[in-house]
Amino acid sequence: MEILIATGRLAENTVRKAAGEKADVLVADIDIAAFITPKKLMNACLEAGISNRYDLILLPGLVAGDFSKASEELGCRIRLGPKHAYDLSFVLHFAEEVEFSEKVPACELLADVRKEMALELIRKAEEEAHPPLALRGVKLGGDSRMKVMGEIVGAAEMDPADLEIRIEAFIARGADIIDIGATLNTLPEQVRRTVSLAKALTCVPISIDTLDPELIKEGIAAGADLVLSLNGTNMETAGPVVAGAGVAAVVIPDEGNSLESLVRNIEAARRLGIEKIIADPVLDPIGHNITESIVRYHEFHRRYPEVPLFFGAGNVTELMDVDTIGVNATLCGIGAEAGASILFTPEYSDKARGSIRELKKASEMMQLCRIRESSPKDLGIDLLCIKEKRRRPENPLPEKVIMARASKNWRVDPAGPIRVRIVPDRISGNGGLIVAEHEKTAVAGESAREVMDTLLELELVSRLDHAAYLGRELEKAELALRFNRSYAQDDVF
Repeated sequence: MEILIATGRLAENTVRKAAGEKADVLVADIDIAAFITPKKLMNACLEAGISNRYDLILLPGLVAGDFSKASEELGCRIRLGPKHAYDLSFVLHFAEEVEFSEKVPACELLADVRKEMALELIRKAEEEAHPPLALRGVKLGGDSRMKVMGEIVGAAEMDPADLEIRIEAFIARGADIIDIGATLNTLPEQVRRTVSLAKALTCVPISIDTLDPELIKEGIAAGADLVLSLNGTNMETAGPVVAGAGVAAVVIPDEGNSLESLVRNIEAARRLGIEKIIADPVLDPIGHNITESIVRYHEFHRRYPEVPLFFGAGNVTELMDVDTIGVNATLCGIGAEAGASILFTPEYSDKARGSIRELKKASEMMQLCRIRESSPKDLGIDLLCIKEKRRRPENPLPEKVIMARASKNWRVDPAGPIRVRIVPDRISGNGGLIVAEHEKTAVAGESAREVMDTLLELELVSRLDHAAYLGRELEKAELALRFNRSYAQDDVF
């Protein structure tokens, strides 16, 4: 395929370096490549004597305009390349495989295409997986994807309306299993009511999380699909009920978390007739023998590869003052190598919010690693949130520059003050609305730009310094929503 890349004078060297021998470069009579128009492209082609030689002309990704007539006259497709010249080498690699767009920059298009391909590969692999255990169609163990269990702490004592919102939110964020948490004060009738409500609200498997035999019995009677947990303290009393109902059970070791006690409890569960067993060697927090516990997982999986494993990622994330996204991804990778089948998180503390989504994405990445026999990079999906996969070229400081300083003058805008706040999406746990409140009206939108544009259109801002201030605050509010943080006007982000 013969490809021509159109650019401006300022980006010429960068474009030529990125294109290499994969494409020719046409420099239009303009400094900034993003301002290329159909007329300027045609003039540049005429001056260069270009006609019917190329199969594809790539424009800078930020170019706007209708190039259909130019495409007809030149006899080739004209499409948008990447937004940044630096990404050309990556984009050109896919030129023969992907039909680029007239409206969507190639870098964004390829990201979507690669993501769709990755998700389809995951879906197909899950469809073809043959696990040793399944709960309501959710496959556990074997070559199936690791599933995410979200615990609703204190669920049995929650108001039904709040519980419904929490269940909906957990499923929207990617939970494959909902765990109903009970406390020391939970009553049997509360467990029965809560499990029944959860079963009525969703088709995903429901587990009851308690060591109390009476609460386990009530949970099973209400239709729980899974019991957390059985060990030497409740095996003889709750075990027969679990076996009689044919539900699955997570078996844990006794105090001390020894591998021997876990194996002993599993053997006891089998003698009672419990067939659907998930083992939990117990992942210990950092600072409390996490390395020893990971070795315990590895050894158990080596001995009993057919038994699905429960991996309590929340034991680590909840007890670390560290952003969870990287921790969850790393734990997920360790879990995959240790044979984990269920990734558990309660999303209990504010700092751990988002863990369900992070573990779900990480589990998909590890599934792709297994399929492709690769490391978790260049998969089409990722957990990069703040840091970049490829940094853009950096420019030096101009020779003549005025060092900026904050103005000490502040005056009230005659149009009136505006209060900025956010309303997060409680269900998805990501995104929401930015709200700008003026005494005359309130404006709400998903982005800082659309809120600011509307404020200006309504003439609610009359001073440049006020507009600049609002722009900063609205952008902070948008970033707060994007990164699932709280926001307070004038606070340092």
